[in-house]
Amino acid sequence: MADLKVRTRPVGATAMLGRTGFPHVTSATQGEIDIVTGPSQPGFNPLDLLYASLSACLVLSARMAASQLGVLDRITELTADVTGEKATEGVSRVETFNIAFSIKGDIDEETRQKIAHLAEDEICTVSNTIRGNPAFSTVISG
Repeated sequence: MADLKVRTRPVGATAMLGRTGFPHVTSATQGEIDIVTGPSQPGFNPLDLLYASLSACLVLSARMAASQLGVLDRITELTADVTGEKATEGVSRVETFNIAFSIKGDIDEETRQKIAHLAEDEICTVSNTIRGNPAFSTVISG
């Protein structure tokens, strides 16, 4: 398998919110997104962003996995549809992530399974982080 080349880029996000209105988030690379909270408002709410991060990481990781397996030239489309189920007891959290992978192209089922496994269980930083128990380091200021 080919070694992955790690390129670093600034990462992180800052959310700002006034006494009224909705959060405005800016990434470390100056990307911006406004957050919505109403059930019928178009846009991303915080859970949508969590699902979006996981789905984007999975398709990027699946592409890397296909490349490692030498089948990228036979892939035509990669899709990861991510939803979740919130816990009904305890603290507010997503209890189950539902992932529907679609790997289209001229490959067999065994290769599709390998791609999904490598993407979800080895390559994707987001899925690996969610499965782990990351520490939180919080600083509070006025």
